[in-house]
Amino acid sequence: MSQNRQILLARRPQGAVGPDDFQRATAAIPEPGEGELLVRTLMVSIDPTIRGWIDRDTYLPAVPVGDVVRSVGLGVVTASRSAAYSVGDHVIGLLGWQEHAILSDKDRPTPVPGWMDPADALSVFGVTGMTAYFGLTDVGQAKAGETVVVSAAAGATGSIVGQLAKVRGCRVVGIAGSDAKCAWLTGELGFDAAIQYKREDVGARLRETCPDGVHIYFDNVGGPILNAVLGRLAMRGRVVLCGAISQYDDLSSTYGPPNYVNLIARRGRMEGFLIMDYASRFMEGAMELGRLLAEGKLKHRTTVVEGLDEAPATLRRLFTGDHEGKLLVRVAAG
Repeated sequence: MSQNRQILLARRPQGAVGPDDFQRATAAIPEPGEGELLVRTLMVSIDPTIRGWIDRDTYLPAVPVGDVVRSVGLGVVTASRSAAYSVGDHVIGLLGWQEHAILSDKDRPTPVPGWMDPADALSVFGVTGMTAYFGLTDVGQAKAGETVVVSAAAGATGSIVGQLAKVRGCRVVGIAGSDAKCAWLTGELGFDAAIQYKREDVGARLRETCPDGVHIYFDNVGGPILNAVLGRLAMRGRVVLCGAISQYDDLSSTYGPPNYVNLIARRGRMEGFLIMDYASRFMEGAMELGRLLAEGKLKHRTTVVEGLDEAPATLRRLFTGDHEGKLLVRVAAG
């Protein structure tokens, strides 16, 4: 192939992302320079952080209008001018929504064993699994006997958080948006209880399912659900701020939780984190997650959508809940 198919950012989204926010393009396949490698994209990860990247400066500068949409992906090295990487190596890096990408030694692409399923490399052994592991263990400091509540609990990160909490001897309550998802949490994953937020009163159900209060809340959604959990916080309770997906489509009217004052009386702590802060310890997380997988104590779901052209619509599915577990787009086989 002599052309590099790409999806570019056409404009800053206003509200929910839509097809007019993106445009398809082709460019020449780039040549790697000294210390660089050319990577053929096999699969890209669809994550809530992409919504922030295409809208504004976050912990990374906003994607410029007209540039390739930024995304973590897994690919295979097809040309290398780096001593650290060889043709045929599988790596993870910021490949973006395109068929071919240039990475440099400075980007520190993560090597991936050729035997590892690409979906696992981008989910349970990737950012998703690392976020769950370090968010619960380091930020949340989960201890046996505590009650852990997880929002978006049937999602890629939330489902792993809940299972890790169970392994640590915690009582776990998941919050999800359908009866089927709640049944999966309490059935196959072993959560102690689940709250269907679309048809149940979250505050009332928290009082029922968390009689001793919430010791750790792993927050993926923000908004009114965060507020409801703050109202049930136990003494010395911790809120782990991982994401706020309910707010991303309109940050101009972000919901500030009135119950935050409960942190004072409960001597609570609310702390955000970025998984890149733990990059030097990813092997630690991978070893523990791998052990739990091998022992049958950790399960995960993945939704793989076929074709680069489907990336924009797949991003929207993150916000509608129309998927199971980790969302990925397969760009090419290999």
